Amino acid sequence: MSIAKSSYDACIDRKVPAMQTITVSPKFQVVIPLSVRKSLGLVPGVKLQVMQFENRIELIPVRPAKALRGSLPGLATDVPREGDRV
Repeated sequence: MSIAKSSYDACIDRKVPAMQTITVSPKFQVVIPLSVRKSLGLVPGVKLQVMQFENRIELIPVRPAKALRGSLPGLATDVPREGDRV
């Protein structure tokens, strides 16, 4: 008889960080936990987009367009172009 893994055990196996609790200050500020900052490579001055999704808040780092270079390997770039669009 096999025992199904709990979602917690699955997170441990995949090295997903445990959920952390933060507090909103009187000025509505929050501190992003160190482990999250390190895993996302956040440094002072990085801009974040704030999105409300249903009943939660999502913070998405704004990355420069150059950071996307190479993110779509195998994408055909040899498409015909008009002379004034090059």
